[in-house]
Amino acid sequence: EPLFRSIGNIVEYLTFEVFKYACRGLYESDKFLFTLLLALKIELDNGRVKHHEFQTLIKGGAALDLKAVQPKPFKWITDMTWLNLVELSKLMQFSEVLNQISRNEKAWRIWFESDAPEEEVIPDGYSNSLDTFRKLLLVRCWCPDRVLPQARKYVAESMGVKYAEGVILDVKAMWEESKVRTPMICLLSMGSDPTNQIESLAKRANIECRNVSMGQGQEVHARRLLQQFMAQGGWALLQNCHLGLGFLEELLLTITDTEQMHDQFRLWITTEVHEKFSINLLQISIKFTNEPPQGIKAGLKRSFHGTITQEVLEVSNMIQWKPTLYAVAFLHTTVQERRKFGPLGWNIPYEFNQADLSSTIQFFQNHLDDMDIKRGVSWSTVRYMIGEVQYGGKVTDDFDKRLLNTFAKVWFGEHM
Repeated sequence: EPLFRSIGNIVEYLTFEVFKYACRGLYESDKFLFTLLLALKIELDNGRVKHHEFQTLIKGGAALDLKAVQPKPFKWITDMTWLNLVELSKLMQFSEVLNQISRNEKAWRIWFESDAPEEEVIPDGYSNSLDTFRKLLLVRCWCPDRVLPQARKYVAESMGVKYAEGVILDVKAMWEESKVRTPMICLLSMGSDPTNQIESLAKRANIECRNVSMGQGQEVHARRLLQQFMAQGGWALLQNCHLGLGFLEELLLTITDTEQMHDQFRLWITTEVHEKFSINLLQISIKFTNEPPQGIKAGLKRSFHGTITQEVLEVSNMIQWKPTLYAVAFLHTTVQERRKFGPLGWNIPYEFNQADLSSTIQFFQNHLDDMDIKRGVSWSTVRYMIGEVQYGGKVTDDFDKRLLNTFAKVWFGEHM
């Protein structure tokens, strides 16, 4: 028994390490799909999920013909939903589902039309008789738009909550994992430039860090920087390498063929996804993305993991300092999270990034340092700087500006 427990612990540890390693190089839109497939693959191997159930989850009733199946009983059920339910009824647990819907129309319609069906009681006793995965199958067939919330529940139950919450990028751990011949490549997206994080980590580690923004004619400066830091030690950051693709093969040869390298040398690269980017360079590299994670909780964790460190929390002993830090982090997460709702979130997608958070914190620190104790914090100034300058400076739409100023007005004040 101790041997089986030890093997179980090793498998659990390795699974999570591989999961973290793989997720680090995926965009947010792909991370959860990878997590769900990982959970399903493990459950398929364990026999807890059958292959035909997996096929039902993936394909639904897409292969069926509406004319060749039992006619749908009610007009409010869409054709695709009915085909999905017919396919679902081939599974043992759902063999009676079509008859139950016909007999109990009112209850099923109320459940289907609710805002979050996955949170409601499922008619005909299915809430008690189904496990999380089978509920996922039912939700997938009735309301595909609610699959993600139910899938998160399934992942949390089958793999553990830490898999459902996602992984926050740890730049320091990645640096410690890397070697002199292992470049670190950041795959860019809107608002995800890691330059500030890399430079602040270099500052804390007391290592020189310099960058070159690639483009026409910048290869000369990149070569000079690499030669200097390979000999003396330091971090070379080559930005936007998708604009200097011709230099990448030479860069690969430089890294692999140079015999003597300083132990402190590291190469950081940022690039947008490009089909002609050197595959060989990618294969020897640690790849990572730096997007804002999905969800308010994950966004706050990222802010307090990266920008708002323990040193920042202890910068000031004024009573307004920590509540305001939290409010700024919450605002930052909210403005980034609204982006995923398209025009419902912001009329125009703005590139809010870590630099906005850092500059807002720096402004408030300066404001507290210069504050007259008797008069207190000038909240109107703070609100103006946030709503019109720090974050508002990027906002061009009048309604977006009004929303941002409302956030500042409601969240920043003496009530904190």
